[in-house]
Amino acid sequence: MNEQKPKNQSHEEAPKNIMGEPEVPASAWKKVLSKRWVYPAAYVAAAAIILTLVWVYQDAGRKPMESTPASVTDSVQPPVDEVTQGEVVDKTADPKMAKMEDLIWPVANRAEIVVVKPFYEKEGSAEEHQAAMVQYKDTFTPNTGIDLAREDDQPFEVKAALAGKVTRVEENPLLGYVVEITHANNLKTVYESLNDVKVKQGAEVKQGDHLATAGRNEIEKDLGNHLHFVIYENGELVNPVTVLPSN
Repeated sequence: MNEQKPKNQSHEEAPKNIMGEPEVPASAWKKVLSKRWVYPAAYVAAAAIILTLVWVYQDAGRKPMESTPASVTDSVQPPVDEVTQGEVVDKTADPKMAKMEDLIWPVANRAEIVVVKPFYEKEGSAEEHQAAMVQYKDTFTPNTGIDLAREDDQPFEVKAALAGKVTRVEENPLLGYVVEITHANNLKTVYESLNDVKVKQGAEVKQGDHLATAGRNEIEKDLGNHLHFVIYENGELVNPVTVLPSN
């Protein structure tokens, strides 16, 4: 009986590896990665992307940033020599002084008045700090304003330092009578240690109007007849001497 010869193996049968498993042909991606030019090209592309991002960042950094004024007096000033209504505006001027330049001393006769206790400046010397401390019994507190008095300890007229609206009139057991006036540009002036108050809460006053008479109070009774004068801007204390006229 003739033995049946085995059929010829198909030429399309996948070759087998040592373990008898058919070999998987290499993928197209591996073939690409096997090229020598692939890695240098990828490096050049990555470098180009990084350089582009750096250029965009630097270009954005050169653009001016919009700033929000911290307060009314920190608003942007016009350029030097810019003419406004026929007047030259100086950019270098202190913005706080520009807002408060119309304040007057809150007294009838400046020549008769002296500062008997100064404002407490945080940056002041130890001697200045000591002079600006207010002692009440065993407590020491920084002076929030300036205290004005006559050398002969006589009472004197207290005037409105700036036009505005009277927003508080009250009698305080330690401070005496107190008058508060609110002005434009977020300014506020406070007058303490008063007698014979002439204004009422809600009244509109003009600069130089007679508010009261300087008197005595309990917390600073050693100063005799005097006026305790305070200025606020945006709720922050301001040294009155720095914004009042020098004369």
